[in-house]
Amino acid sequence: MRLFFIMMFLSFSMFTFSQEIEIKNLEKHVYYLASDKMKGRGTGSKENLRAAKYIQKQFKKYDLQALGTDGFYQNFEAKIKKVKVRDSIRRAKNVIAFLDNNADKTVVIGAHYDHIGEGKQGSSLAKDSYGIIHNGADDNASGVAGLLELARIYSQNKIIEPVNFLFIAFGAEELGLVGSRYFVKNPTYDLSKVLWMLNMDMIGRLNKETGVSIIGYGTSPAFETIFNKIDRDNFVKFYTNYEGRGGSDQTSFYEKDVPVLFFHTNGHPDYHTPTDDPDKIDFTSLKGILDLEKAVIEGSFGAGEMPFNNTDKKK
Repeated sequence: MRLFFIMMFLSFSMFTFSQEIEIKNLEKHVYYLASDKMKGRGTGSKENLRAAKYIQKQFKKYDLQALGTDGFYQNFEAKIKKVKVRDSIRRAKNVIAFLDNNADKTVVIGAHYDHIGEGKQGSSLAKDSYGIIHNGADDNASGVAGLLELARIYSQNKIIEPVNFLFIAFGAEELGLVGSRYFVKNPTYDLSKVLWMLNMDMIGRLNKETGVSIIGYGTSPAFETIFNKIDRDNFVKFYTNYEGRGGSDQTSFYEKDVPVLFFHTNGHPDYHTPTDDPDKIDFTSLKGILDLEKAVIEGSFGAGEMPFNNTDKKK
């Protein structure tokens, strides 16, 4: 009987102190953010604001600290070049939360939550798609789902990691990285304390033959050490790219001399079309990518300083 209670205690302890990526949570987030009711989450729309409120609600649920300028929100303006309509300025928001572990350094985890609405913002690649909802399940409800699930894991695991975490859902990425550029120019947290930044944009459609692309490998020599310690047999297939730039929000941090990694499962025929829908997301592979990200994040705990390397220059 005593052995039974010991085993029960150990089982409870493991459950309490460890958290696993939950596919059901990823599905919940993607199906909400990429539903027809959200009308493509175009910047300045009421549906985009609804998406921001949804993210804020999750951050509050996880007892994270608000680190915007208006609670969890950092408000800014974005210029929209609308098809068939003159240019306009719309209100937008970054949604920012902080997990304070009383550490000296902080890891930033980010993903953009906007999309191109009903083909009226950004660049739709579908013919005659003006006025048709572009749900943006992969671009980028998948990344936001990953952001929220990592926020849940690190805030609820009862472990005090040796770094803090700054979770940012960026607005207006589709209009030219507007939200992330605004944040690094008007940071609500001291960028000199950022160890490195992880960005997720389109991580829901893994090609198992090529694997997930990880851009930014060359932005710090520490990444080589971190990846050398990862057992590739235990994770989804991946390959690394040296450059820090690459068409998403990590570029804004890279330009401020912050080491970055950008996880991306590459393009597909549904990109920026009305057919980028939730039922096409590979949630099992999405979980696998997040497990890999966790391994990289936790591998960076022992890296100490992570010096920045400008990959615009020759190796």
